[in-house]
Amino acid sequence: MLKSATMKTKTSPNTLKDLRAPVCEPSVWHGAELNNDNIWVHRLTDSDIAEIDTALEKLPEDISDLSTIGLSQFPLPNLSKKLWELQRDVVEGRGFVLIKGIPIERYSRFEAAALYWGIGQYFGTPVSQNAVGHLLGHVKDLGYPENDPRRRGYQTREPLRYHTDSCDIVGLMCLRHAKSGGLSSIVSAGAIHNAILETRPDLLDALYEPFQISRIGEIPEGKQPWYPMPVFSTFSGHMTSMYPARDLRMGQAVPGVPPLNSKQEEALALLDEYAEAFSLKMEIAPGDIQFLHNHTIYHSRTKYEDYEEADRQRHMLRLWLSAPNGRALPPCFAERYGTVEVGAVRGGILCPGTTLSTPLDVA
Repeated sequence: MLKSATMKTKTSPNTLKDLRAPVCEPSVWHGAELNNDNIWVHRLTDSDIAEIDTALEKLPEDISDLSTIGLSQFPLPNLSKKLWELQRDVVEGRGFVLIKGIPIERYSRFEAAALYWGIGQYFGTPVSQNAVGHLLGHVKDLGYPENDPRRRGYQTREPLRYHTDSCDIVGLMCLRHAKSGGLSSIVSAGAIHNAILETRPDLLDALYEPFQISRIGEIPEGKQPWYPMPVFSTFSGHMTSMYPARDLRMGQAVPGVPPLNSKQEEALALLDEYAEAFSLKMEIAPGDIQFLHNHTIYHSRTKYEDYEEADRQRHMLRLWLSAPNGRALPPCFAERYGTVEVGAVRGGILCPGTTLSTPLDVA
């Protein structure tokens, strides 16, 4: 049973040895506050869609690699101003946005992927999402059995734990939704942090200490099969969070990694409880695009039932983006992000043999 948590926090010098402070930023919110408020929804206008169509028409017909499409190849003279504003709100404000109004049924698979890629360019630079090198990812049930080493949670119909991905911004565009279920669920990491600080400050320090995170076989050159990372870090005036929930638990199976102690187990369980209690659930309908700031927002997905027909089954396109205006990251993030330099392309997964690509589908 969760203790009641408010934004006010009572601490004393004897409660937390390094005086953790509440997070006081626009990214701190509770789902209950936003359920009936559409301030986080941006609907494109007819003129916005006309600009997108014009940009698509100007693309060369022989494009086989979406990575050749940059800002100059996908100009949006007026819409670009709105997209830059939404990007800043994702990185510096509330931490997420849902863009609606794209008539997805009008577009071919290439056109849908190209317009999503083009819009994504206004939010950041795509980085690799796996060891294979996919810059354009596909979130769909691939039917892998449980013991298949290729199997990832987003390639199943199962519910996903609240988690973050290894990039500044993650984006999803819906091509087709499920028969039922599959809701996106997001939560403010700062709200969870503050609630733990208020109700169980004795557990907060455990989340500021490193956990051993499994790389699930995607091991960059010269790296170990695991890396150390705290859930919460305070750096350069911000509380920044990384919570690779499944990989953290899978770290327990890596030889040489010590088992979680009781305080760590309890802290993670409380974090997960608050994540569900404070969450905002939304449907990402066909044509919708969601962008999230990974350093302040956790995301998950509810279980879903799909259609039998392959051409009707749930299918999302995904982007991992490095934000040009990304916040300063704690030095420990370099173990996963490659670099933490502000303005540099950072994040993603690069391993020996990785070849970058933008597949329009994945088997």
